[in-house]
Amino acid sequence: MSVGYCRTWRQVWSGVPQGSVLGPVLFLIFINDLDIELGSSVLKFADDTKIYRPVNSISDCQDLQRDLNTVCSWAKKWQMEFNVSKCKTVHYGKKNICHKYTVEGQPVEEVSKEKDLGVVFTKELKVAENCNEAYSKANRMLGLIS
Repeated sequence: MSVGYCRTWRQVWSGVPQGSVLGPVLFLIFINDLDIELGSSVLKFADDTKIYRPVNSISDCQDLQRDLNTVCSWAKKWQMEFNVSKCKTVHYGKKNICHKYTVEGQPVEEVSKEKDLGVVFTKELKVAENCNEAYSKANRMLGLIS
């Protein structure tokens, strides 16, 4: 067989096995250009992405929604799907306009707290939730030990 010759076309299944070390790295490389056209800031960790910006006016709300729409267009271009049920909005700050956002035409769930990398972030940014969780976990461990 010579170089550059193919006998027949074959179906190629893409993906990376769950739990692999290489999977998150490959995914970050794949989504590296996600934030190029965005005005909002983006945090990426493994398969978790956060888009955020200060929201003090209706214009800021529109800019954030535009960025969400841009991310959806990027996903369609690269044949990715978002699990909208896992998308959440947390409104931080007293001046924040609690605008309702959408992803792919579906409303994004608004929550008052969200756990991220083991830390609970409440919309008031108070540590009581984390202290209660640490206390409960320590108490359970103490119960197991005794």
